Amino acid sequence: MIPRLETQRLVLRAPRAEDHANSTAMWADPGVARHTVGQPSTPAESWVRLLRNAGLWTLMGFGYWVAERRADGAFIGEFGLAAFRRPLEPDHGDAPEAGWVMPPAHQGQGFATEAMQAVLRWADDALPAPFTFCVIAPDNAASIRIADRLGYGARVPGTARGLPALVFTRPRP
Repeated sequence: MIPRLETQRLVLRAPRAEDHANSTAMWADPGVARHTVGQPSTPAESWVRLLRNAGLWTLMGFGYWVAERRADGAFIGEFGLAAFRRPLEPDHGDAPEAGWVMPPAHQGQGFATEAMQAVLRWADDALPAPFTFCVIAPDNAASIRIADRLGYGARVPGTARGLPALVFTRPRP
């Protein structure tokens, strides 16, 4: 079962099939894709991502949530933890990899920090992992600031998808 998390402004809940349209619009945005998957995603790619996000919970015991604004139910983005098993240097195996993505209209308002603080509180209580990590493109200053606010330290130069990346770690308190 995917836990429901609540913050002052957000509800983080299980992904649902009806999230596809919002997820597709977000992942089709070139600004979102630039720092994540490299190019805008098709509706089919977004559907597979939505399925993957929900399926992580069954296989790994953690995964992604969809965040909605409490006030009006607006789609804010996708936030959570994953074990992608993708080419990554340095490789952290199946340690939970933190990630966040939001449509441009909701960026810069503190939603990512708020959502990920809830995710990490849950992870610290529910998972035995000694640390989580995140992977950020070196030119993604906004996500680097978020990682700093979340307590991710030790920036290690690495690669993801064959491109330069910074790999941050956060020990479990």
